[in-house]
Amino acid sequence: MTNLAAADSLILLIYFFFVLAVGISLKPLVASGRGFIQAERALPAWICGLAMTMASLGSQEIIGMSAAGAKYGLASIPFYVLGAFPAMLFAGFFLMPVYYGSKARTLPEFLAFRFDEKTRVLHAALFAVLAVFSAGISLYAMGRVLAALHVFDEPLRAAGLESRGELIVLMAVPAALVVTYILLGGLAGTIYNLVIQFLVLCAGLLPVVFLGLKQVGGWNGLKAAADLSMFSQRQGASGHVGIAAIAASAGLGLLVAMGTWCADFRVLQAAMAAKNVESARRASLVAAAARIVAPLLLILPAIVALGLPTPHTTIVIHNENGAIYHDITVVPPEVDAGQGLVPAQLDPATGKPMKDSRGRTVLDDAMATPNVVLHYLPAGLLGLGIAALLASMMAGTAAGVTAFGSVIACDLWRTRAHEQQGEGKPVAVARWAAAAGMLLAFGVALAAIHFGDLPRTMSLIFAIVIAPLLATLLLGVFWKGTSGHGAFAGLISGAIAALLHHGLTLPPGAARGIHGGWIAPLHHSSSGLDLNIGTGILAFGVSLMVTLAVSAFTKACSDGKLAGLLQSLAASTPLRMDMRIPLGMLFTLMGTILTAFGLSTRDNVGFYIRSLNIDVNLWWGVPLLAFGVVTLTLGRRGQAAMEKTANREQGSGNKTR
Repeated sequence: MTNLAAADSLILLIYFFFVLAVGISLKPLVASGRGFIQAERALPAWICGLAMTMASLGSQEIIGMSAAGAKYGLASIPFYVLGAFPAMLFAGFFLMPVYYGSKARTLPEFLAFRFDEKTRVLHAALFAVLAVFSAGISLYAMGRVLAALHVFDEPLRAAGLESRGELIVLMAVPAALVVTYILLGGLAGTIYNLVIQFLVLCAGLLPVVFLGLKQVGGWNGLKAAADLSMFSQRQGASGHVGIAAIAASAGLGLLVAMGTWCADFRVLQAAMAAKNVESARRASLVAAAARIVAPLLLILPAIVALGLPTPHTTIVIHNENGAIYHDITVVPPEVDAGQGLVPAQLDPATGKPMKDSRGRTVLDDAMATPNVVLHYLPAGLLGLGIAALLASMMAGTAAGVTAFGSVIACDLWRTRAHEQQGEGKPVAVARWAAAAGMLLAFGVALAAIHFGDLPRTMSLIFAIVIAPLLATLLLGVFWKGTSGHGAFAGLISGAIAALLHHGLTLPPGAARGIHGGWIAPLHHSSSGLDLNIGTGILAFGVSLMVTLAVSAFTKACSDGKLAGLLQSLAASTPLRMDMRIPLGMLFTLMGTILTAFGLSTRDNVGFYIRSLNIDVNLWWGVPLLAFGVVTLTLGRRGQAAMEKTANREQGSGNKTR
């Protein structure tokens, strides 16, 4: 068990402080409905782009990338990188100008402008379920990973908590932090924190990637480690990925990414807060560039984990001054039965490592990257590594709860009939909705503790909500003949098709229920992945065909209404806060702590054994300190220029009056 040192705890506390400080500093600036729900539509492209990237990296995606790296090796990289890249470029060039130019605050509201109210309410209700469920599963996944790392066991057990109580606390504390900065700063607070979390993720995991590649011997060692993945062993292939594997992986990734980047409001809300239509378009391009970084930070350490020595229980006998000593190193059974640093899954009934039908150990692939973080990072930098994992896992929860509050306030409570009401009420409703959304999400997380297979339903919910919407949106944006009745029928038919396909199909070896076949197992897919992909494709196809068919026999919107959807808005009044100031302060403090800790421990011979005898606290602390100082300096200059411009505009306004 690894315990956190004082320096680790201090870095975590600093991260928590800045997360809350961003929300507190933005509270006076988001008093209006436009400020709270849309961040005044005034944010620059780079902030919106990084926020989009981080919003797409919730707990499920983080764990999924780690598991994919351990299970599929290098073949998983095209799925997450090459597959997502075209979808993000498509969204930036073709869809974001339409979404932004429509003046819609949410994606369901865009459906109201493009189609009708019934389509808006239907998707808003379905999306609310998706947002709450995804936020809850993210909380559960976050708590499960933190509990499995055992870094917080000592203080929690000192408080008298058992394993289940520890898991609940590890879910509750991040949930409280997330909902606090959402209630204080609204969408702007969420977006700014997503940017901080992305940079913390990079700062915490880059040293792990460098140390891992150094130990396994660079690219050749990484390919050798990838040979140990289940995919390579099953195919009898090399860790080197061929053209066919790259194409297949990228194709599957494109299918999933199109729904995420073109039709998921949890991600799109960041781009819709940009200061103008050109910034909204560029935000997707910034996100496409940043998206390349994240999979490398999460997948490469997982592959490295396969190639490292597997810990085993050992007994060393030695004689010292005539006395015989037995040094016994005991590792848990799941670690002893694992591969490298990837532990085995334990059977809940027996507590022993699980075996598949061929007698091979079933690995808990999701723990690959988190275990490598613990393996390489010494005290001091370990706190930054844990902060990186926390940041990545809090991001998905924040994006889901923020989107839930906006949809409730704008689409399910404040419909177009309420537009003449004051600005105070929408803000209050959005805040109460966000708080209620977090409570519901926490309830989902608690249910996932009792029903371990509950997270597996996320792919079904995604297929029900997002896949039909993608088909409807693509038709609505590119074909003016798409009618409101057609869109409504397409959404319903796509959702029903997804439910029927999932209920009638069962993967091999799976029990009927959440895994599929809950109606009747009339068809058997080759794997659970095939079932999920097939369900999404069928929902998309059925929605597309039904929307086309119904639209052909019903009246579409007039050309005058459609023309309004393509007009962009003028730039809004900017939020008077330079994002580089809190970023610079955060990394200056973290860099100072790591540098000082590295200098004070550089002569300790045994302190840096796990980091290959490299004083990574010092070598990584100095660049972080330099980055923080430069960023803070630029931020202060930018803030001064911003205030000077504001004063000039105010003076001009006074003269005019």
